[in-house]
Amino acid sequence: MTDHGADLLIRGAVVHTLVPGQQPQRALAVRGDRIVAVSPDPNGLNAWVTARTTVHELPEATVLPAFDDTHTHLIFAAHGAHDVPVHRARTIPEFLDLIRRRAETTPAGQWIRTTTNWQELNLAERRMPTAAELDQATDRHPVLVKRGGHNDVVNTYALRLAGITEDTPVPPGGVIGRDADGRLDGRLIDNALPLVERLLPAPDRAGRIDGLRLASSQYAATGIGTVRDCAVTPDDYAMLLATREAGALSTRVRALISALGLSGAAQVEDLLDVMEDWRYGSDPWLRVWGVKFGLDGGLEAGATEEPYACDHAFSGTLTWEPDALVEAVEAVVRRGWRVGTHAYGDRAVRILLDVYERVLERIPGLPAGTLVMEHGGLAGAEQRARAVALGVPVTIQQPLLHDTAEVELGFWGAERVAALFPAREWLDQGALVAAGSDFPVGQFGAMRSVWGMTTRQTVIGVQGPQHAITYDEAVALHTTHATRLLGEDDQRGMLTPGRLADLTIWDRDPASCSSEVLRDLNPTHTVLGGSLVAVDH
Repeated sequence: MTDHGADLLIRGAVVHTLVPGQQPQRALAVRGDRIVAVSPDPNGLNAWVTARTTVHELPEATVLPAFDDTHTHLIFAAHGAHDVPVHRARTIPEFLDLIRRRAETTPAGQWIRTTTNWQELNLAERRMPTAAELDQATDRHPVLVKRGGHNDVVNTYALRLAGITEDTPVPPGGVIGRDADGRLDGRLIDNALPLVERLLPAPDRAGRIDGLRLASSQYAATGIGTVRDCAVTPDDYAMLLATREAGALSTRVRALISALGLSGAAQVEDLLDVMEDWRYGSDPWLRVWGVKFGLDGGLEAGATEEPYACDHAFSGTLTWEPDALVEAVEAVVRRGWRVGTHAYGDRAVRILLDVYERVLERIPGLPAGTLVMEHGGLAGAEQRARAVALGVPVTIQQPLLHDTAEVELGFWGAERVAALFPAREWLDQGALVAAGSDFPVGQFGAMRSVWGMTTRQTVIGVQGPQHAITYDEAVALHTTHATRLLGEDDQRGMLTPGRLADLTIWDRDPASCSSEVLRDLNPTHTVLGGSLVAVDH
């Protein structure tokens, strides 16, 4: 019996608490933003029911914790909420027509941007559009076409605004694309992105808040309750704060403030000065996790030990000199922040572990999980063992592999594509592994990711089946492992009294679904802190 009763009581077919060894429960009670009781008897919590208790009788439902997406880009999704939806195009003419239609309603001289979650191999032409083709859509507007976080294509108007000519020096760690005749083709990669992106006007405040409202609700609708956004600028974080103040966030957000494009410790120190105001945030919905670095490129420029399959003179691109990165990472951790560093190719994984090892030697006694490897795409047994020995967790993103496998096949060859994200081996070697999507490169969604990790299915079929993990392990990578990575396992990740009431409700038990059903399964309800944030109509 209790004095105040519960605000919410759920009776279901099964409540998976994820407490090791605990049998499935049948009822769960919430008061305020916390779970207050669970019971294996559907009527075992009746004493918590008062006149003000909302009772959900769901005899067929399964309840799970809400999922974390530990490496994603909510900010990109929010920008895309109002951008030209080129991810719907299946040919370059369709792609250009979508831009042309937006140009018809956009004042001349204003920027036109596109969504970022598309792949050129999904187009019939199986390539990116060029600056000349974008000029056909409009020569009255600067156009920025983004694909993921590492690639831009811009039209001639944008090149001209940026002052990019055939004589422009290529920034270290970047690429300014040229066609077969040596002319600019509008392509910009990695450290060349700021040449144009620095010119983009800040979106209006109301539009940005609405974009974050839409994007966070879309994540929540797939069962994602917390996102770890791995490329947030200070301006982006200000918008997240405004969105939170407006009550418009439908997911919890843990932000990595972006050091992408920086090249030295002095620049990083300036960024850290800006971050000081956010150090002591205690809002359970929104806080800064740390700083994000990038050591190598993405699909086209991940730093590999062996040359690319498509170009035996190329082994990817490093975006930091290792000595400089040591100084930069040290600057961050000496200020008490954590670090997540993008390392995709096996050469980048090796060098990043070298960097982290040197930082740990300089600053012994850093808290566990201070230094995180983002992706660790190609990581052999030796480097996995090094990461475990150093106490370096890793985030992996099976949806990225699913959506990009064909693209990567051309760059890296079949053997390396099959070896990406070896979840089975990471776990067997004792690593702390957490999972995510890397949207917009991969598709976000709780069960979409679980399905991928258990099947190793991609757009070109199963890749590396030996790296598959079990359903329970895949769920843990988004719940109990994820909250350990974030340092919040005492607050979230399991459904036990005292923890936050972050949970998902499913009309069937995902554990018993066929592969085909699991891939596209979404919850009927997502609840955060005891409040409903998403419902499947």
